[in-house]
Amino acid sequence: MERRSFVRHAGLAGVLAAGAAPAVVQAQAQVRWRLASSFPKSLDTIFGAADVFAKKVSEMTGGKFQISVHAGSELVPALQVVDAVQNGTVEIAHTAPYYFFGKDETFAIGCAIPFGLNSRQMSAWMFEGNGLKLMREFYRNYNIVNFPGGNTGAQMGGWYRKQIKSVADMKGLKIRIGGFAGRVVERMGAVPQQIAGGEIYSALEKGTIDAAEWVGPYDDLKLGFNKVAPNYYYPGWWEGGPQLDFFINSKAFDALSAEYKAVVEAASALAHVEMQAKYDAKNPAALKQLVGSGTKLFRFPKDVLNAAFKESMAIYSELSAKNPNWKKVYEDYATFRRDQNLWFRFAEAGFDEFVQQQKL
Repeated sequence: MERRSFVRHAGLAGVLAAGAAPAVVQAQAQVRWRLASSFPKSLDTIFGAADVFAKKVSEMTGGKFQISVHAGSELVPALQVVDAVQNGTVEIAHTAPYYFFGKDETFAIGCAIPFGLNSRQMSAWMFEGNGLKLMREFYRNYNIVNFPGGNTGAQMGGWYRKQIKSVADMKGLKIRIGGFAGRVVERMGAVPQQIAGGEIYSALEKGTIDAAEWVGPYDDLKLGFNKVAPNYYYPGWWEGGPQLDFFINSKAFDALSAEYKAVVEAASALAHVEMQAKYDAKNPAALKQLVGSGTKLFRFPKDVLNAAFKESMAIYSELSAKNPNWKKVYEDYATFRRDQNLWFRFAEAGFDEFVQQQKL
């Protein structure tokens, strides 16, 4: 489906969203899908996007298209949902694409890479740039059709048992860190760990790891990380705008009618916007609560950020030299990032910098 086809189907989506399913939808066949999430049900924001999607698909089809939503490891292990979609074990998954960078580093670009696009820039690249086109060409190798399915916005840098005062403190640090960023911190001397969200607390509590990042204040408070690690760092330089995706088995998607395909696209767009709105609305109060209970906030030292940036750029150059998939997508992504930051530097950053310094 073309990336701008949402506009062409807006009339249908509008009628359906209003609750009056037209005859063309009433005549559709019953469809039942299973959705495997990579997230626990306790996280109503990130897991909840799949519920929002499934509910809207049902509403927009008069209940004829039903999608059952299953938490991470309920149907398949949380970090094996790509395999499940690829081989048709489930029709659809909701996940963070960078979890699967071990298959091909290009997966990470579809979610977030260190010092990459922020959430607005990511949506711009996906919907108005070449992002959706390029990522769909790549995912075709895995029998997947993707739809953007949420964004957390810029994340925090995680929870640390001990303070990070310089890049030297990264040496030997065992840190749970999502996706591609593990390769960067590894080159800085840390020991990255890939652990599903629902398992992070116990690993941090037992001392199996020294630090962990997840998303931001709202989720982190729910997961209780502040109880086992007092130092909270920012920014999450590896996740300036991580995008979640709905991964759909290509055969299952192709089997849908044109009307149902439009419904899937419209429902995913709603879930995409709603997730970020929830995080932006809920994070401020959660951060106040964390600080009020004794959490210590720190900005990463400049030498840590400089070292991370240097290693990230080096890795990207190395990958472009050996991975054709990465090179094709990253070259377009990098050009888009350059132009976006030129624009955001003046309007967005200028506005934010002034307003955030005022006593409101």
